[in-house]
Amino acid sequence: MVRQITTMVKAQRCSWGVGDPLYEQYHDEEWGVPCRNAQALFELLILEGMQAGLSWITVLKKRRHMRRVFLDFDPSRLADLSEAHVVELLQDPGIIRHRGKLEAMRSNANAFSELGTETEAVDFFWRFVDDAPLVNRWKSIKNVPSATDTSKALSSELKRRGFKFVGPTICYAFMQSAGLVNDHVVDCFRHAGCQRSPAVRATVE
Repeated sequence: MVRQITTMVKAQRCSWGVGDPLYEQYHDEEWGVPCRNAQALFELLILEGMQAGLSWITVLKKRRHMRRVFLDFDPSRLADLSEAHVVELLQDPGIIRHRGKLEAMRSNANAFSELGTETEAVDFFWRFVDDAPLVNRWKSIKNVPSATDTSKALSSELKRRGFKFVGPTICYAFMQSAGLVNDHVVDCFRHAGCQRSPAVRATVE
């Protein structure tokens, strides 16, 4: 009698996206996927700023609740956030309680609204990569930079427009999460999956 054994091959992921169900879901379904929705881009920019000094898993665990109390990250509504509301939010353990970050979210909502229509806001970010995702071919997560000339340029322009908590490192993390750059390592099953054909431009390792 021949015994048949079925082997399930596990998907190869970037090393940082392994071990926690939240991380794995975020890695598999969101990170590096090109985003062209204005409100979603605003949310990612705010969340990356919220993450400063903390681990990303902390943000992921609090994200659902933050979406609820931060009005679905609607910049037009957050721009009118009152001081009393900020004080109230600082008492909520379900969010990242940091006055500077909350006040930055409010000022960033105003600055984001100044980018123009939703289409104009999306175009603003994507023009930094010539409207096509930058596709890197890293063999190891150790090769992935924390900032690039492009993220420095984006950071500089955002600051000029009144944004806060948008340093080059935060901006690069935003670019990665929003799919402006594909930094999945080449062995990761999402490296190919995130590429948006036909506008793909490879960079050197």
